[in-house]
Amino acid sequence: MNPHIVGIFGFAAMISMIFLRVPVAIALGSVGALGYAALNGWEQTVQVLGRVPLTFASAYDLSVVPLFVLMGVIAAHSGMARDLFRSINIMFSGRRGTLATATIGACAALGAISGSSVAMVATMSHVAIPEMRRAGYDERLALGSVVAGGTLGILIPPSVMLIFYGLTAVQSIPQLFAAGMIPGLLLAALQIGVIKIATWLKPHWAPVSPRLPWSERLAASLGMWKLLFIFALSIGGIYAGWFSPTEAAAVGTFVTILLAAAGGQLTVRKLIESLVEASRTTAMLFFILLGAIMFSYFVVQTQIATGLAAWVVSLNLPPLTVMIVVVLFYIALGSFLESLTMIIITVPVFVPLVQGLGYDPIWFGVLLVVLIEAGLIHPPMGINLFVLQAQLPDAKLSHMYIGSAMFLAASAVLIVLLLAFPELALWLPRHLY
Repeated sequence: MNPHIVGIFGFAAMISMIFLRVPVAIALGSVGALGYAALNGWEQTVQVLGRVPLTFASAYDLSVVPLFVLMGVIAAHSGMARDLFRSINIMFSGRRGTLATATIGACAALGAISGSSVAMVATMSHVAIPEMRRAGYDERLALGSVVAGGTLGILIPPSVMLIFYGLTAVQSIPQLFAAGMIPGLLLAALQIGVIKIATWLKPHWAPVSPRLPWSERLAASLGMWKLLFIFALSIGGIYAGWFSPTEAAAVGTFVTILLAAAGGQLTVRKLIESLVEASRTTAMLFFILLGAIMFSYFVVQTQIATGLAAWVVSLNLPPLTVMIVVVLFYIALGSFLESLTMIIITVPVFVPLVQGLGYDPIWFGVLLVVLIEAGLIHPPMGINLFVLQAQLPDAKLSHMYIGSAMFLAASAVLIVLLLAFPELALWLPRHLY
């Protein structure tokens, strides 16, 4: 049977199963196994199925994921997120839309030790939304700032999505972390710019906060030292050569526990809750990745990736034109697939294509995560929207859609800048390595 035809049927079956609400891990694993058997027979398939879990479980690089997840969960449960939000709010006092700006700033800073968009939205929905409602903020601006700010957690290192991209595309995780730093901070600045424009056009959406003396602002800035110390120790330790990514995650998690416990913010009960939540999140991610590994074996056998790359190169289209088509494809894909699934099923196909066009796979990883971020907040999928609605059942989905649509402009600007100036992502890793 023609491998390309089997591959097309496999992709169609996998997407159909996801639409039918079959768990992503089962859809990926079952289609991968059946497709591999159709091309290589059941005997070889059984051997692969027996080998994949053992190889997966013994992969040392994967140990970084549960550690970074646990670090972010503990920071959220111990109240560090709430303290951070209040500190940034005080620092930006005396301006219109301060609470929305503080939400973006807190998400950017918390993203530096979390790496999970879903966790960020769940945390900030209980920290920021009640404060903005009490201050009289328009629901569209309040909800939109939380939904959009949550996306910063998967771009600013340590990013779980960049880790999975690095593992799937066989790229350096420290280089990907470095590449995501400048675009992540730039996206945060662009989102704050959206807030400024929105409140300038519609002043009634957000009041002007009371101006506080500089002594209080300075004290508030000093109150952020815990998160800055954790980030400097864990991420800075990687580039200083002190730790590997896994060692940095372990050290960062241990220090987070110590600081939270020393400040009386982490009880035994909260620690147990954090461990349970981190375990559940990690189990979900690993189960998906295990199914995705089997699916990637199948994709390699179909030769779709190499065939697509060769066909596109033969068209002699300008590389930028091809990349624009790839961008549009991912935006459409984000309408019905969640972030990790998008990485797993598309990276084996598109990375060879991107490299064939002369683009750096590190740069493409950052661009891909930015596109995934846009997918997290645009309908109809918009997983961040549904996470926020689950946390705030009284919030209108229409207000979330309108609010998040404003912030899609920030993602669009960053995508254009990355296409026009790849050095935004490549400058820092080139100077660190």
